[in-house]
Order: sequence, then C-alpha cells, then structure tokens
Amino acid sequence: MYFMNYFVVLFKNKQKKKIINKFKTRKKADNFFKQMIEDSDEVFFPKRTENGKECYFELAMMEKKENNKEQIYIKDDLGRSIKVKTDDDNLTITKVLKFNIEESFVDYSNKNKIVFKDFEKKYLKKIGLKLLSKLNNKIIFQNDDYVNLFTFKSDDDCERFLDNLISKLQKDKKNDCLIVKDVSKPQKKYLYNLLVGLGFPIDYLQRCSTTHLSER
Repeated sequence: MYFMNYFVVLFKNKQKKKIINKFKTRKKADNFFKQMIEDSDEVFFPKRTENGKECYFELAMMEKKENNKEQIYIKDDLGRSIKVKTDDDNLTITKVLKFNIEESFVDYSNKNKIVFKDFEKKYLKKIGLKLLSKLNNKIIFQNDDYVNLFTFKSDDDCERFLDNLISKLQKDKKNDCLIVKDVSKPQKKYLYNLLVGLGFPIDYLQRCSTTHLSER
C-alpha cells in the first residue's frame, strides 16, 4: 500500500470509511481531490442519514508523513481549532473538506433506488403539467393519467427533497410542475383513496419512515 504517497479518503462522522484513490504524485492527487469536491458541490440531494442515524461526510487528502510534516487543524461546531488525527501512524491528513454524497430514494414502479438525475430525466421531462404531492415520507407524481410513488427515508428527507426541487425549478424558470407540500385532511383522504384504488397498499402509504441499509 505504501509505495503510493498520497491518498484521497472518505470520512463519515470523523471516521475513515474508505480509500477512494491512491497516487504517487501530489499534482495528480490534488487534481483528483479538486474534481471530487467540485462534483460534490453539484449534488442536488445530499445524504444526511444512514441506517436511521444522522451522518455527514468529509473528503481528506492523506500523505506519508515524510512527505509532509505540517499538521492540519479544523474548526468544530463551537469554533475551536481541533488537530486532525488519523488511526494510521504512517499517514497524516493535510487537507479535509465537507463532502456531499447523492442520496437515493425508491421508485415504487420498479422498487429500485434512483437518484435525482434519473428522476429528472425519466419523470420531470415528461410533456405536460406534473403534480407532485407530499404524503408522509412519499411523493406522489401525477402526469395526466399516470401516477407513481417515490419513497424517502423519512418525512424530513421528503420535505428537503421538495424544497431543493422548488429552488431548482425557480432557478431554471420551469413552470410545468405544481408542488404541494402541505396537504389538507380532505386532500390527504383523497390521495389515500386514489392510491389504494390504483393498487398501492394502505399500510405502506401510512408509514412515515423507511430505513434503507447503507450501501457498502
């Protein structure tokens, strides 16, 4: 492993999760790290929970100690400077930044997980007015006679997704989507009746959260 000098590493909640790539030269490592951060900044719907627990991610540059003797410090939530430590005595962290991972959600039509770019390509580009309604931790998608359901980990994730979508639609000046986040009791009853009539199980519709296993 240590014939390489530079390592780009993913951290979850300050714990090393995995080595993403290894490099012999600083230039290649820096370019790769920069591109990863740029891609992270473009993530539409960042992951905030995993296995029912809150999580956050960071991307770090790690080097063999003989290559870099300087130690990096970061600010904690209280603004204190904290020395970044690693569980490997042969490596030191020289750079660490917040990193976004795209969250997935379930497309009920095929029971597969998708991310926003798939949702946008397959559903938001449909011709005609699209109606998206929030029901617990789910989004009901309607386009003419077509109805589908998308399931998120929690009610909060579902609302966060719709908030992000509203901002994107406004930025893109698209007016072919109507989004309803807060449904009234009569509207909620109508949605339940509509979906049950189409074959969606009522017990599934009434759930407010779903724990998805973390991806290895």
